[in-house]
Amino acid sequence: MSRKLSKLNRLILSTLLCIMATKTAFAGGGGGGGLPWETPLSRIAASLTGPVALSISLIALMVAGGTLVFGGELSEFARRSCVAALAIAFLVLGAGFMTSLFGVGGATVL
Repeated sequence: MSRKLSKLNRLILSTLLCIMATKTAFAGGGGGGGLPWETPLSRIAASLTGPVALSISLIALMVAGGTLVFGGELSEFARRSCVAALAIAFLVLGAGFMTSLFGVGGATVL
């Protein structure tokens, strides 16, 4: 019984320590200047959701879909590559549609 109680005490103590450690971590992220890699990452995000990326994703969607439909006997690697290209094209195209329809890009955290 005392052995189970000591395990329970250790579990409670470690849980409390983790909670206290995360509170200080959350408090540390408030404000401050921009980091040096934020500007290049913003440019990359803008170029991945721009009109050129939308055009490329639409073309990739058609090519990969046509390959899957009319490709005949494909190897497993080719079929998985086409599915991956379709998934990436849907993601990029969906982000562009969300931006054009609702004016938001990506997730909006309130």
